[in-house]
Amino acid sequence: MNDEHVVSKQIQKIVRFILQEANEKANKLLIEANEESNILRLKLIEDEKRKIREEYERKEKQVEVRKRIEYSRLLNASRIKVLQAQDDIVNAMKKSTSKELLHVSDDIKTYSELLKDLIVQCLLRLKEALVLLRCREVDCKLVESVLDEAKQQYAEKAKVHHPKVTIDDRVYLPPPPTDSNLHGPFCSGGVVLASQDGKIVKENTLDARLELAFIQKLPEIRKRLFGQFGG
Repeated sequence: MNDEHVVSKQIQKIVRFILQEANEKANKLLIEANEESNILRLKLIEDEKRKIREEYERKEKQVEVRKRIEYSRLLNASRIKVLQAQDDIVNAMKKSTSKELLHVSDDIKTYSELLKDLIVQCLLRLKEALVLLRCREVDCKLVESVLDEAKQQYAEKAKVHHPKVTIDDRVYLPPPPTDSNLHGPFCSGGVVLASQDGKIVKENTLDARLELAFIQKLPEIRKRLFGQFGG
């Protein structure tokens, strides 16, 4: 009996040891499992956070791109409106000035002097001995009255002989506008001179000079009118 009792105690002791060791290992495995679970959970959370941040950044960039595109569109539209406003005002100024030109020929004395100066300018540009002159039919007599003096002034300035200037009596410059011809071609006055062979032509009409003046002064006009708005 004593031996059996001793053996039983030994077996129980061994069993308790085994159970204790098993429990310790089980607890260790549980702790490790919990740690791994926490690590995995934290990793998943961080992955989701990263995905959310990346998605937010992607959408933020898309919004920024759309804002820039919209800003550029509005800026271009604004510039077009400013340019259109500039053109409208400049064209209105040009149209108003063009109407004023029609009255230049009302003062015969002043207009005759102007015709002479225009002829001299053309002759100086052409520097030709034989010249064909065209003017409005209504200006023929005025041109004839100043032509000799114009040739004299040209000859003195260019230090050459008097050129032979023929007034074209077959083709005239367009007439001034009338109530019956408001939309047709017209000429406010002035002359057009050409070399005898027609290869060199110098236009010195009031309309051509107005067009040239606006082209040359356009940057300055725009700056004065719209510089304060940055246009």
